[in-house]
Amino acid sequence: MMSTIQTCASTRHMFVDPLSRAVPMLLEKRPQIHFCRPAGSQKGKLMALSLLQTTWAPRMLSILRVITALLFMAHGTQKLLGFPASNFSPAMFSLPWIAGVLEIFGGALLIIGLFTRPVAFVLSGLMAAAYWIAHAPQSPFPVLNGGDSAILFCFVFLYIVFAGPGPWSVDAVRSNAGRT
Repeated sequence: MMSTIQTCASTRHMFVDPLSRAVPMLLEKRPQIHFCRPAGSQKGKLMALSLLQTTWAPRMLSILRVITALLFMAHGTQKLLGFPASNFSPAMFSLPWIAGVLEIFGGALLIIGLFTRPVAFVLSGLMAAAYWIAHAPQSPFPVLNGGDSAILFCFVFLYIVFAGPGPWSVDAVRSNAGRT
């Protein structure tokens, strides 16, 4: 059976569906996944992957930033405000108290996406220090010493330093306002 091939003029790609049926040139309003082969290439790739990378990847970065900051902020509220309830209440101006202040205020700034890169850099360093000061001396294994969340926070914040805040942030609004 011969496959039917149509060429898309705007991208100069040939669209071939996996069952050798022609893929409609006009897409419906809802996104569809198409297998795409550049002209002369045998390797197929998904057209929707481009949509995911350009549209959804930045949005998911914003969602990652907000959810991580909410989880992080809960550690500070537990230390300083006693919510959720905890038996641990650090003395004022001790290292855990300072960490709690950074967790609350740094988390709040990350939630709204204000000064994202410098705040994420400071919080990444805080979590690296927290791991080596409080967790690593207990055991070399993060699962046993309770430091796995500190390691994850450290590297997610470090990623945010380099990736930026994403489009849903005050920083993005401020940078767009400066261009107009």
